[in-house]
Amino acid sequence: MKNLSTVVLILITVISYSQTQIVDLDTKAPVSFATVIFGNGQGLFADDEGMFVFNEKLYPGVDSLTFSALGYSKLKIASKELTETIFLKAEIAALDEIVLTANTNKPFKKENIKPVLDSDYYNCWLPTIESEIAVLFEFNDQKIRKLTTVSFPITPESVDWSKRNKPNAEKYTFSTLFKVKCYENRNGKPGKELINKNLVFIATEKDGNAYEFDVSKHNIFIPKNGIFISLQVLGYTDKNGKLLPNKKYKEIKSNNEIIYIPTNFRPLLPFTNEIDGYRTFVRRIFIADNEWVIFKKGSGMTSSLLDKNLNNYGIGISYNTYKE
Repeated sequence: MKNLSTVVLILITVISYSQTQIVDLDTKAPVSFATVIFGNGQGLFADDEGMFVFNEKLYPGVDSLTFSALGYSKLKIASKELTETIFLKAEIAALDEIVLTANTNKPFKKENIKPVLDSDYYNCWLPTIESEIAVLFEFNDQKIRKLTTVSFPITPESVDWSKRNKPNAEKYTFSTLFKVKCYENRNGKPGKELINKNLVFIATEKDGNAYEFDVSKHNIFIPKNGIFISLQVLGYTDKNGKLLPNKKYKEIKSNNEIIYIPTNFRPLLPFTNEIDGYRTFVRRIFIADNEWVIFKKGSGMTSSLLDKNLNNYGIGISYNTYKE
């Protein structure tokens, strides 16, 4: 009887915390960092091997799951039909990547737009899994530019820990995985993605007040009318950089339903009033049906940052400008 009880306990544990893998239907290769959206607005990401954890204990009341990834058709299933492997079908039309090329044998000048940094906790955006922030870099000439690095300002929450009378027992280090995307500038809003690749990095407490992300090997040429660069949090990682399941949520009412938003991801993203105009766009599950919205008063956004006229996330970039 004792042995039987042990076997039952092991089976329950395996069933409750078993992982599912998302793979390509034809090649059977893992679909890295695929998105998993729940029927009630929650969501999570698969890791670099297409693995994710879903169970009733972590996500109660979920009746359906929708899987999506760049270059694949969306797939929706009932949560009770979830199996150990999910197959996504490649979408032929979506595989036609926008490839921007240029003659790079010409001399070039290294240029940069510096990031705007801020260590004030109260001037920051707390990123969550269902949110994405995009910043426009617009140019007024026809020069050829290749993106080399992107600097993302960050503010560790522990900077003013004592100022906010927080006990040291609640203080902890973080290791957060982020995804970076590049979009075309379509009439002043983010349009089609420019590259069909996963660009990810891990930010930790040790990275200080900015993370410099080297993208030079990806040959990203900035379109003549500018480029949007976005940042999206994927979640916490373990010490080896593997994505961990999400646990802590905040309830938000939207359209007469409750949406659960992850709230435990650091670092924080400082916003600024030192940039002219409105170059920052955001999209969230519970705002404008997840469409891009400019971050300014009157756009349907409500935020303490807007009340202080902090309208932009101060991403910095470095690029090579090629001579004619």
